[in-house]
Amino acid sequence: MTARDFFWDSTGTLRPPWRLAIFAASIVVSLIAINGAIVPLVSWVLALVGVRVVLFPWVLLASAVVAHLLTFRWIEPRGWDAVRLGRSSARLRSIGLATLLGASAIGIPALPLVAAGWLRVVPQPAGSWIVAAVAMALFLAPAALWEEMIFRGYAFTVLEEWWGTPAALGVTSVVFGLVHLQNAGATVPSIAVVVMAGVFLGGVLVATQSLWAAFAAHLAWNWVLAGVLHSAVSGIPFATPDYRVVDAGPDWATGGAWGPEGGIPAALGLVSVSIYLYLRRRRREES
Repeated sequence: MTARDFFWDSTGTLRPPWRLAIFAASIVVSLIAINGAIVPLVSWVLALVGVRVVLFPWVLLASAVVAHLLTFRWIEPRGWDAVRLGRSSARLRSIGLATLLGASAIGIPALPLVAAGWLRVVPQPAGSWIVAAVAMALFLAPAALWEEMIFRGYAFTVLEEWWGTPAALGVTSVVFGLVHLQNAGATVPSIAVVVMAGVFLGGVLVATQSLWAAFAAHLAWNWVLAGVLHSAVSGIPFATPDYRVVDAGPDWATGGAWGPEGGIPAALGLVSVSIYLYLRRRRREES
């Protein structure tokens, strides 16, 4: 094997491990550059005008966007179409369906927990629900899109072309779960549910061929937790007006400190929507 064969295949395409390495390096370089050059300036401007914004999720999203742009420039001529973020992937029907599935996967399982009193609604200081909902969206949206671009963007595309779709789903979902180990309240059951969420979101991507749809499902799931239930999202609490939902039942059902997405009902919700996606895709392939 020559040095060229070590890096490139017979078609002249850079081999998958090196493509992944370049993408990972692009993420690190982008994050360092943005934190060093952009964040101080933006923070100074926001402080000058008296606006408080949590920059962290926006910084992560910016690093993912820049990393993809660098990867497209250096090794991936297909651009945004390669990661299913092109114009043809922004189909309203697919995005709407994904939003409904993401919201239903956690919203429906939470209803019997609230009815049984295992998730108890307790009052909070009065405030504007709309303002809080928008503020949560401004935090949750960039965080969700960043995670989708990192775990189901270019890395997913390379793994899918290299090992096939099932392997790409499995690897990215497991890594997606393990990354959440750093969150407060993480347990083996809660991380297992996050892995299942990764399989569902990857299923949305594969079924719709749209990362926009996977992002919509991800955001809908998180927003129902934070904006409707006023509960923690992956162990992260949010300040909420009027009411919040607290754990008053067994952790296997309510998720404990992790939030409702860490319980068995949430897992069943994810299994249900994942099966629906599989059957839907199978029917379309047979028709």
